[in-house]
Amino acid sequence: MVPLSRLYTGKSSGAVTERELQMAESVRSEDAPAADPSSAAATRVTAARHATAVAFIGAGVVFASWVSRIPQVRSELKLTPADLGVVLLALAVGSLLALPAAAVLIRRFGTRVVVSAMILVTAGAVTVIGVGYQAGTAPVVAGLFLMGFGLAASNVAMNVQAAAVERRTGRAIMSRFHAGYSIGTVGSALLSAGLIAIGVPVTAHLVMVAVLVAVAVVVAARAFLPDGTDPAAEPAGQPKDSGRPRRQLDRRTLLIGVVVLAFAFAEGAGNDWIAVALVDDHHTSAAIASLGYAAFLTAMTLGRWTGPKLLDRYGRVRTIRSLAVLAVIGMLLFVFSPWPSLAFAGVLLWGLGACLGYPVGLSAAADDPRLAASRVSVVSGIGQLAFLGGPPLIGLLASMGTIQHALIVVPVLVGFAILATGALAHPARPDRVLATGVPPRRRTPAHRTARSDAPGQEDQSLCTTHA
Repeated sequence: MVPLSRLYTGKSSGAVTERELQMAESVRSEDAPAADPSSAAATRVTAARHATAVAFIGAGVVFASWVSRIPQVRSELKLTPADLGVVLLALAVGSLLALPAAAVLIRRFGTRVVVSAMILVTAGAVTVIGVGYQAGTAPVVAGLFLMGFGLAASNVAMNVQAAAVERRTGRAIMSRFHAGYSIGTVGSALLSAGLIAIGVPVTAHLVMVAVLVAVAVVVAARAFLPDGTDPAAEPAGQPKDSGRPRRQLDRRTLLIGVVVLAFAFAEGAGNDWIAVALVDDHHTSAAIASLGYAAFLTAMTLGRWTGPKLLDRYGRVRTIRSLAVLAVIGMLLFVFSPWPSLAFAGVLLWGLGACLGYPVGLSAAADDPRLAASRVSVVSGIGQLAFLGGPPLIGLLASMGTIQHALIVVPVLVGFAILATGALAHPARPDRVLATGVPPRRRTPAHRTARSDAPGQEDQSLCTTHA
């Protein structure tokens, strides 16, 4: 039998004959069972990646369906901006209570069970809102509370699963999962605009979405990676228990939380108030306002899908700082523009600028695989708090003026968050691996000299260790 080394090492002196290839195929068939585990693992990671994407898309569809119907629900209940802010506060309260519960639930039941159970809670809540809003404010408040709890808990679990998939695939794909969320919101917003235009009732719309998303996510979650099986969780050469205390919360994690807080606040304010502000302050129709919201989500989606290229070229810190400036410009245009057309331009810049802060913050929190689950949970929880708690605050501020002027708090917060973006850089500790699962590269003196001349490499330099 021909040695396999002759076929695969590239060290043979003669050409490989057809007979030898046939013999090699025979050997490969005999050895197939030994190769199956690796192949099965790759297939499982791919399936988990697709399943995680379905979960993100489903969450986006549900949330955007509700947001697109806020003007109709508000009109039916005859709510002022301040009243609407108080009603939306139920969403934030549910989210706030879900944050500490999510970490406990994930440790006890795993991300698969938590995502499946919480998406069912969310679907039930949306159904309560869709059916009960005609009866009064109480069913809407109860539904929003449950919706906030379900979305926040499932969001934490989805991001923990996404961080695990990101490390197992060896690629920085966190923003792609969040692009999936944005794709779900864009598609749902466009569908909602069409349904509103043809007069489909709120109840029929929300109940249909709730059922479809619940079925799709529960089925997809069966392909999630089991928790605690990440091979990168203990870097090579690092004992499982080094005896050194591991802080789940450190200064860097808290600063990442500040960045995520600002960008999630900007995204949440856009989700809940762009459509309402276009109707109330820019005097557009409900259908046009839904298109404005769809433009915001489209900009978010495009930014998140193309974001990895920007991050690879310019690094996390410079990319997020530049996008923050872009977001501030867009929000100021939206706030102070006297014309709807210019406000639409502001919406696009707002969406593009706010697109990457949240997912990049989660990737940064997952840089240390050993503590990725707990730190992603903390940072994701902070983001959810801002995402759901910010809009009610804007509603309360709007009661003292207009929605446009209340939104000025958003660019101010994003501007302050720019000061904390340095925490997004990869840590320089030699026992860390990147969020992509790639160990830090050893730096040679020549590399250190060449690095200073290479553009856009400030983050990569932080991922290396001294020889």
